[in-house]
Amino acid sequence: MTENTTPESWKLTLPCHKDEAERLQEDIAAFAGRDFPPVLMTSEPDPHKPEEWLLEAFFSEEPTDADIEALLDVLPSSRREDVVIEPVFPADWVSISQSYLQPITAGRFHIYAEHSRDSLKPGYIGIRIEAGQAFGTGQHATTSGCLATLDALATDGLEPENALDLGTGSGILAFAMSKAWPRLRIAASDIDPVSVDVAIENAEMNSVSVGEAAGQIAFLPAAGLDHPLLRQRAPYDLVTANILAGPLIALAPDIAGSMKAGGFLILAGLLTDQEESVLNAYAALGLELKQRRLNGDWPTLLLQKLS
Repeated sequence: MTENTTPESWKLTLPCHKDEAERLQEDIAAFAGRDFPPVLMTSEPDPHKPEEWLLEAFFSEEPTDADIEALLDVLPSSRREDVVIEPVFPADWVSISQSYLQPITAGRFHIYAEHSRDSLKPGYIGIRIEAGQAFGTGQHATTSGCLATLDALATDGLEPENALDLGTGSGILAFAMSKAWPRLRIAASDIDPVSVDVAIENAEMNSVSVGEAAGQIAFLPAAGLDHPLLRQRAPYDLVTANILAGPLIALAPDIAGSMKAGGFLILAGLLTDQEESVLNAYAALGLELKQRRLNGDWPTLLLQKLS
């Protein structure tokens, strides 16, 4: 049998600084309009050098000079001569991509891929997420912070009835809410229609019911709360928004206005130096900070609407 020598994808490797790697999700916008944007993964290869990180970008086609320049623009410490580009062949891709999806535990929630199914222990709530097009495999500090906060609310006895997951990505936080509160009515939205399609596929994989009734999740594409169903289902007594600091501030009036008095709001996707601006935007609308979790430079904020 003839060996297949056609690359399935291409990998670009580039050293960078820790702060650049942590901001990459927020800063990189050059690939947003592509049909098949690259998968960007960052890691800390040497624990003894905590400031020296590594970017690995997987492209469907060989990266162009413009692709390289787009990455260098948001990684100012990196040099073009350090760029390494190599083909990834079909036999290698599954093991390479899955190796990055190590299981994580946040509170009672355990996020895993099929290859690590055996890592799920009794007493934990399993959520299976595979590598895919949509952002969100549970690996980022913002996601784990939201999961831990949701678990703490459930453990403390909160019993919400109507929830919203704004910017659902792959659906992880919506699934966590569904599993923590099986009768909860949930709306989950994302500005990216691809994310919505992937989240629906992930719901089936996790035996989560999709629909508009209690105990179901209604997935829909929307920019912020700009959708008739989102407005119709308000007010919400639990909202999660793991997006970015800019949209969190811009959407503050809409989010606060959609919430029930006494309802809880979980905010993430911001960095510590953006925290004051975000909190000020919500404090002006009657929301009070109740809890703060910090994972590296990424805070997760729990707020409550006072009236």
